[in-house]
Amino acid sequence: MTTMPHPSSAMLDTLPAGLRDTVQRRLERHEGILRDRLRRLYGHLPGHGVWYADLMADVGRLASARPADLLALDRTREADPDWFCAPAMLGYSAYVDRFGGDLRGVAARIPHLRELGVTYLHLLPFLKPRAGESDGGFAVASFDDVDPRLGTMGDLEALAGQLRAAGISLCSDLILNHVADDHPWAAGARAGDEALRGFFHVLPGRAEADAYERTLGQVFPEAAPGNFTFDAAMKGWVWTTFYPFQWDLNYANPALFAAVAAALLRLANRGIDVFRLDSTAFLWKRLGTDCMNQPEAHLILQALRAIVGIAAPGVLLKAEAIVPTRELPAYLGAADAPECHLAYHSTLMTAGWAALAEQDAGLVRAVVDATPALPAGTSWLTYVRCHDDIGWKHLLPEAGGIDRLAAIADFYNGGRGFADCVAFQGGLATNGTAASLCGVQGADVDAAIRRVLLLHALAFSSGGLPMLYMGDELGMVNDHGYLLDPARAHDSRWVQRAAFPAAGIAPDSPAGRIHAGLRRLAALRRRLPDLAAGTPCMALDTSDPALLALVRGTRFLGLFNFSDREVTAGPGGCVLRPWDHAWLDRETGQPLH
Repeated sequence: MTTMPHPSSAMLDTLPAGLRDTVQRRLERHEGILRDRLRRLYGHLPGHGVWYADLMADVGRLASARPADLLALDRTREADPDWFCAPAMLGYSAYVDRFGGDLRGVAARIPHLRELGVTYLHLLPFLKPRAGESDGGFAVASFDDVDPRLGTMGDLEALAGQLRAAGISLCSDLILNHVADDHPWAAGARAGDEALRGFFHVLPGRAEADAYERTLGQVFPEAAPGNFTFDAAMKGWVWTTFYPFQWDLNYANPALFAAVAAALLRLANRGIDVFRLDSTAFLWKRLGTDCMNQPEAHLILQALRAIVGIAAPGVLLKAEAIVPTRELPAYLGAADAPECHLAYHSTLMTAGWAALAEQDAGLVRAVVDATPALPAGTSWLTYVRCHDDIGWKHLLPEAGGIDRLAAIADFYNGGRGFADCVAFQGGLATNGTAASLCGVQGADVDAAIRRVLLLHALAFSSGGLPMLYMGDELGMVNDHGYLLDPARAHDSRWVQRAAFPAAGIAPDSPAGRIHAGLRRLAALRRRLPDLAAGTPCMALDTSDPALLALVRGTRFLGLFNFSDREVTAGPGGCVLRPWDHAWLDRETGQPLH
């Protein structure tokens, strides 16, 4: 009788001799979790042992293919696993074509990023997208090809190397929930490949789809109502949570999991340092639920984390889970069940905009109070704006009722305030650049600039890795030209995706003043150990509802005035102008330098 070799031994046999001891140590640390999570997901299926051995052999082959410079980076980051939690970290998010034209053009922007102090660059989807409408590139047609408009895989590898040399980590989206309907997996399924058909959720009749619909929400109820799309070639209803051309992946199929894990490692070997795992809340489907935040989704992410820990430990995973505050911590995991290294703190972002509208910091205080301590070796990602909308409904637990959120949404969407913005999803969400939402286009430019800097000072100091969105450092305003493009006119999120300006900025212009202000904030943050991720953040009680007071560590006191009047606060009687902020020494009341 032939005995099958242990999966770990089979994996180690695929490695060059110089890598075996290193990977053996990683296996001892991570394989227990990997084996357990995959057993819980797939252990009941026939042939699980053979499948697991094949998976480990594939992971070994991909670890062996990792370039020497990335292997060295792995070793450096393993020795300093909290490297991304330092206060020197600053992120930046941009579309390749809007920021630099193509990947080579992005490389030409590296001096601009270094001037800001950026150490982490998230380039929004640049892999080959679906032909035609592609949801801004989030409908991916290939994990192994770059969008031809933007360059080649060679260009991507060159850019990743140039960024590394400049001290900047490169983040890529990895859309976990779905692929485009012209991805090879979908094309093969349509052509009758039963194995690839199993990569998707296909229901035979409308009655089965309706049974799920009874408890499902809708992501885009106006642009793409419903969660299923009939496909004649598939002879059934394909699950399409987002748009009809984005087919949800079936993670109940272990072959699909293995294919996604391999795609991640191949991209990591190209030089990607961080993966923004898109739509993580939607990965597992269960009849009778909203099919969000299911326990199996977390098992999938924990298994991916273990695979990364074995084959590419210099890589970070970031959860794109735009969910209420109480549901965020699960995506970071725990000491005995590590999940993602980073997670977006979307409710803090939304609460900042709500505070501007209400001239009351109460919702920010509530979010800070509800935010748990970070597990070791993890960080929130804090931000003011991004490529996506501001979804008000995620603040419902803190707001205490929909009427309050409706009034905040009306402040922005109804044009009653200082903001220039565009309603989204029937008013449940808002779109616009930071500068336009803060009123830079209005009469009181000075106040608008202070609002921009106030919100960024909150994101920079409230605990986590802060992110800048392309153009916000220059006070870029809304671009309503998207309405003239039939391919984009239906999606008002394009209003905040203007092309980055080619010309320089005048120091005394709004753009120059915002740029200088953000550079000062970033430089000061780098010098303050109390602002490292993991340092507790606490909101103090204040006598003025418009005043937010945050303390971090032993010295840091942040004061934020969310009103159009002066406020006096702090141990030194600090006077804050309307919409202003101050970072002070807790004991002396003096500004931190």
